Amino acid sequence: METSLINFIFFFNYVVLGYYFAANGIYLVLLVLASGMIINHLSRLEYGRYQTSIHPLVAPPISIIIAAYNEEANIADSIGSLLHLNYPDYEVIVVNDGSTDETLKRLIKAYKLTRTNVIYRETIRTARVFGFYLNPDNPKLIVVDKGHAGKADSLNVGINISRAPYFCSVDADSILEDSALMRLMRPIVEAPELVRATGGIVRIVNGSTIVGGRLKSIQLPSDSLSRLQVVEYIRSFLFGRAGLSKLNSLLVISGTFSMFHKRSVQEAGGYLTNTVTEDMELVVRLHRHLRDKGSKYNINFVPDPICWTEAPKDLKMLKRQRRRWHLGLAESIFTYRKMLFNPRYGRVGFFALPYQLFVELLGPVIEIVGYFVVTASFILGIVNKQFFMLFLFMALLVGIFFSTAAVLLEEISYRRYPRLKDLLILLGYGILENFGYRQLLALWRTQAVFRFLLMKERKWEVVKKQGFDSPEAQA
Repeated sequence: METSLINFIFFFNYVVLGYYFAANGIYLVLLVLASGMIINHLSRLEYGRYQTSIHPLVAPPISIIIAAYNEEANIADSIGSLLHLNYPDYEVIVVNDGSTDETLKRLIKAYKLTRTNVIYRETIRTARVFGFYLNPDNPKLIVVDKGHAGKADSLNVGINISRAPYFCSVDADSILEDSALMRLMRPIVEAPELVRATGGIVRIVNGSTIVGGRLKSIQLPSDSLSRLQVVEYIRSFLFGRAGLSKLNSLLVISGTFSMFHKRSVQEAGGYLTNTVTEDMELVVRLHRHLRDKGSKYNINFVPDPICWTEAPKDLKMLKRQRRRWHLGLAESIFTYRKMLFNPRYGRVGFFALPYQLFVELLGPVIEIVGYFVVTASFILGIVNKQFFMLFLFMALLVGIFFSTAAVLLEEISYRRYPRLKDLLILLGYGILENFGYRQLLALWRTQAVFRFLLMKERKWEVVKKQGFDSPEAQA
């Protein structure tokens, strides 16, 4: 092997190791920030500085918007949970996005809906709307039938028909806890002139009991794939949401459960329909829009409003979901690349976007390449044993620390899984996920990066769900 090539490989090994040191240092900072935020939040709850409810006179009306495409497995349960939330004034808008299954029929039958004429103003341009379905005995619920044009277009239809100053996007395969809406609105009620969007926690509902569209008992999933996703969700929401929210640099609010100031979204142009992940794109565009206007604003993460969602139960669907998420991350960063290191956009431009680019987007690529290059370098004698062990420490043991620390912080704080056995199981999976699962996710995300670079057309990979694990769903 030529000396120049050996020197290059030797240098690259140190680049990989230096990257791990930098990335893990950022994760540590975000963990500290997230811990401080959660401790402060819990102290406010404990000492009564957060009210247990919001008075109807100060609670802004909310429009909950659900975009539904071929969601017959869960749609009735999901809507049932939304119609019994603990909040003074809200409406539920279900937008059927041209489903080819029985989504619309199940809604009509379950809630005794009839087709009705409604005045529809297209403030945001959308695909054709076919009809509206209502039940006078259930005035909170309206179902809209439209041509298939994707989730973003359906959310824009919901915005057009909504009557409230705030709208909450909820996935059709999700269930909210009764108090979730109340908790998510607290930052807005405290500072309505400042807060333009908020997002809550999303948890895996697999294994829990759903009856009549409501969560009756919380249990860990029985299968390993779902348990690994539980740990992944806990860690990603702590590092990727709570820490960045503390810096007012939050770029991702999960489209599964997110609240927005409607006028701000309308001024920004609504959801874009040509992206595979509409949630991050909208949040980054809101940052740009509000900073360009010179507005003071906050986009917050609230660590305790819970939305429970069904996770993929097989590797094929999980691969589709994760590749689509990562492809959407690449699209958003590329679309708003002019904000990178631009002093006009403050922490968003100098920290949040670079973090998403170099740690979240490119991190999996460096991780996969690093495993092969560093291992081969050790076998060939290019690097010594001490270097190789340090690499394994940074790649695996530090990952175990962050996963188990996230589980401990989350479960000790909120105890969503009440049994000590559940906590021990999650800690075990926090260790196991670093030996195979994390590397598999990194491989899929690396595939997404190359798809973004090489493919002109980027299609939405459909993730099929099996339905909630409940007596009703099984029947």
